[in-house]
Amino acid sequence: QVQLVESGGGSVQAGGSLRLSCAASGYAYTNRCMAWFRRAPGKEREGVAAIYSGGLSTYYADSVKGRFTISQDNAKNTLYLQMNSLKPEDTAMYYCATTTTCGVGWSHHFRYNFWGQGTQVTVSS
Repeated sequence: QVQLVESGGGSVQAGGSLRLSCAASGYAYTNRCMAWFRRAPGKEREGVAAIYSGGLSTYYADSVKGRFTISQDNAKNTLYLQMNSLKPEDTAMYYCATTTTCGVGWSHHFRYNFWGQGTQVTVSS
């Protein structure tokens, strides 16, 4: 049974940092695309970042480039999202998800077949 469990969300002031974690179990963790998505109230689900095969390829939304870093620890079956210079517009529920490959279209949520329950990030101005 595939399970993805996010943690690390919280409330922070603008300019602050948070690190999200996603613990994965129940499937072969390597050679898959792992991604972070977010959904703000009243907005569509948005792809934030993705990573494939231990960091061989990474992908970022333009809105987070230079501020967020996606990484993974294969030994711990854990995905991370380091978020720096946070802005109020980063406020959202953050989800991790997995599918077979990344590449073009990595940010299309319908490509992902397993999802976590989410962790809330709130950034105040």
